[in-house]
Amino acid sequence: MKRLTRSNEKLVAGVISGISNYINPEWDPVFLRLTFALVTFFNPAFILIYFGMVLIIPVEKLELRSNEVPS
Repeated sequence: MKRLTRSNEKLVAGVISGISNYINPEWDPVFLRLTFALVTFFNPAFILIYFGMVLIIPVEKLELRSNEVPS
């Protein structure tokens, strides 16, 4: 089952990228980030919603393959 997690490919906290990966992993998260920025411009309350999601949504766990060495 697919879980909503904050992505490690992040600009601020990985929330929007995580949502984009949850909806459709093939989408580029830039489009969702631009949409969020536009909506937030007209309704600044979304900033509080974003930081609430930072507290609620868990961070994505890194999976190491058996042939990779951690750096």
